[in-house]
Amino acid sequence: MDKRVVVYKVMRTVLAPLFYVLFQPKIIGAGNIPKNGAAVIAGNHKHALDPILVDISTRRTVRTLAKKDLHDSAFGWFFRSSGTIPVDLHAKHNPEALRAAKEALRDGELVNVSPEAKRNYTDELLLPFKYGAAVMAEDTGAVIVPYAIAGKYKPFGGLTIIFGKPFKATGDAEKTNRKLYNSIAALLKRVMPNEELESKKITSFEEWSSRNEKTS
Repeated sequence: MDKRVVVYKVMRTVLAPLFYVLFQPKIIGAGNIPKNGAAVIAGNHKHALDPILVDISTRRTVRTLAKKDLHDSAFGWFFRSSGTIPVDLHAKHNPEALRAAKEALRDGELVNVSPEAKRNYTDELLLPFKYGAAVMAEDTGAVIVPYAIAGKYKPFGGLTIIFGKPFKATGDAEKTNRKLYNSIAALLKRVMPNEELESKKITSFEEWSSRNEKTS
């Protein structure tokens, strides 16, 4: 068995029970993750533990795009051994990360992506999306499975992850990214506590695109 898969399975065997005991997460729609074949799993990013929550939601091995700083840290051996794909958040483009992710998808794997590209500490429901997830799906034919995480990473914090229906890329990265953004926003509205949702600004995909055009 591949060393990466062994490390990953050991990690999940150890972490999953602890995670369930500590946070009692509610997992909805995990059946929407394909049992085999390639898929881009993409959702909002609120906490460093998000990838673990995604991992324990499926029996399959998940390749997660993670910031390169983690690979260069004291625990870099762990992230490298478990198959995460490093992304340089300081670079405008990440061709090596994109290439590695597409290679994994062509091999029939699951790739977890955070289109916001960073944790969202703002009062926005979602930050503007990068195009990596859409491009991966467009170029490989992999389906996209949107997900949303709400609640808090603490005991009885109402931590919830919901997976939406998988969909195919549209043939146009802009349209695919818009569909992904709207899908994740809709899932968040379903599971986010009302008081938290009411405090959020809900900026449309089109408005984010317009702002980016004005500042570019």
